Amino acid sequence: MVDERATIDHRLALEHGVLRAQGRRSIALVYPSPYPIGMASLGFQTIYRALNHLGDTHAERAFASDADGPVLTYESGRAASDFPVVAFSVAYETEIVGLVATLTRMGVPVLGAERTAKDPFVVVGGPLTFSNPLPLAPFADVIVMGEAEQLLAPLIDVLFAGRDRARQHESLAAMPGFFVPSVHGEQLPAVVACAAEQLPAYSAIWTREAALGAMFLIEPERGCSRGCTFCVMRRTTCNGMRLVPVDRVLARIPVGVPRVGLVGAAVSDHPAIVELIDAIVERGCQVGVSSLRADRLTPALVAALVRGGYTTLTTAADGASQRLRGELDKNIDERHLLHAAELCREAGLKRLKIYVMVGVPGENDDDLRELVDCLLKQALLLGPGGRLALSVAPFVAKRNTPLAGTPFVGIREVDRRVALLRSGAKGRIDVRATSSRWAWVEDQLARGGPPAGLAAFEAWKNGASFAAFRRAFKGM
Repeated sequence: MVDERATIDHRLALEHGVLRAQGRRSIALVYPSPYPIGMASLGFQTIYRALNHLGDTHAERAFASDADGPVLTYESGRAASDFPVVAFSVAYETEIVGLVATLTRMGVPVLGAERTAKDPFVVVGGPLTFSNPLPLAPFADVIVMGEAEQLLAPLIDVLFAGRDRARQHESLAAMPGFFVPSVHGEQLPAVVACAAEQLPAYSAIWTREAALGAMFLIEPERGCSRGCTFCVMRRTTCNGMRLVPVDRVLARIPVGVPRVGLVGAAVSDHPAIVELIDAIVERGCQVGVSSLRADRLTPALVAALVRGGYTTLTTAADGASQRLRGELDKNIDERHLLHAAELCREAGLKRLKIYVMVGVPGENDDDLRELVDCLLKQALLLGPGGRLALSVAPFVAKRNTPLAGTPFVGIREVDRRVALLRSGAKGRIDVRATSSRWAWVEDQLARGGPPAGLAAFEAWKNGASFAAFRRAFKGM
């Protein structure tokens, strides 16, 4: 515990913007991954700031850790288990392991059915609620569905109204945006969109200890106007794409931040993106952009990115071939990908990174060979000294998308297809792939219900190795 306190003190000393609100309504806001990852989450930071701006309310942060002893909050050093409400922000399926590990370390019963009035009320929310929150159901008293900004006030009002837990469950279950497993079973309510006037989301704290470094995060848009069939954040989700005016974005960026990260599902689709980047650079800040669409890359945009400190241009093909991209409604042509390489060379950038999925429905070896041909053309266009990197992710179908229910192609088949890409690249392209085994685990959770969450709990109890997950899922 002494080591963890020293680590917390060191990190606090490097943070800018810590909030220390006062109020009788206290919440431990927990990220179920280590501190650097949690502090790079715009959603986590947004909820932290929003809770602390509610009247008579204060929230303190805590994170998953391998340290022994109680889970401590950063703002006061209190044990998170001492708070009447513990709220988790979960982004990905595999973070369920961090959730159960953190609850265990806190001494809080992991299963909601086993908690009593003396235990904290456990709230779960985050990006995972847009696709499949059902594996979270065994562990949560309530799950906040979708964009939580305007749900926080009614949630906190109910939780601190002095009612017993059963009445809290009933009250929340009757309100839009709250999934209460003990009441709803597996019947999910709709996700909720926040009001436009509550945008943009932006960092409360920036620190060099975050995974993205000393970067202040802000969203110039939310959602997406596109219809990519594999994406949870497609145009039918939460009212599609909502733009934030440039002046409103700039007004939220504090003086003194060295780097600004523009975050969103389709940032480069913002019609004033070049104007916004230029205005940020004029303040002396570097700029990062979370999503660059190949068909939106222009000389002006790439030049602005270079002025903002870019040394690598990153974009996505997603589908390996023109045919697959059409079927995925991706609307990215090979000419867009080749143009990205040309823009890199013209702007003096030496590195281009391309993302692609393998194992999408209907994919075959000819599609992969077409991708290799395109990549080799890009490598030539980059010119001498240019480097092309390919980042490969196995396709995992998500609920609430047109491809929901599509089977995973298999671990061995993913590995074979990645090997084909590596062979075709012939050492001229740096090919890196995420684990096919852990993609299989993600797939089991992405398509599963509450039993899948219980299987993840069982796997964690047995060491959380891939073998433990495989045994647990077989026992479902």
